[in-house]
Amino acid sequence: MINVVKVWVDDKYVHILTDEGIERRELIENYEKLRNASAEELQNFETDNIGIHWPDLDEDFSYEGFFKKDELSTKSDLYRIFKSLPEINVSSIARRLGIQQSLMASYISGTKVPSAARRLQLINALHDVGKELLAVV
Repeated sequence: MINVVKVWVDDKYVHILTDEGIERRELIENYEKLRNASAEELQNFETDNIGIHWPDLDEDFSYEGFFKKDELSTKSDLYRIFKSLPEINVSSIARRLGIQQSLMASYISGTKVPSAARRLQLINALHDVGKELLAVV
């Protein structure tokens, strides 16, 4: 487990510092929601033992992601879905399913793997959103 003792955001990067003194950073420019955010929105983040959440932006980073090479091919299918469709609100999907946003973020980041039944619920929730959008006249 990664024990993060400090998280901070500057004008170019999101930084973390572990209890072992290891510092990692992610380039803000690489993330559409962060890139388009105001300075105030970037500074409004929450942390827990698995990652960082920007409630105003509906964006999440897992701490493990700072230590893994960010290759889309190595990410989970849920990660690919939500990254390729940033219009989908992760928190809203979590609420539809009656699960905590942090659990949803863990599924997307790959730090937790949903059961087959939960994965089916996630996919069905996404399909429901698509159907609702198709019904818009």
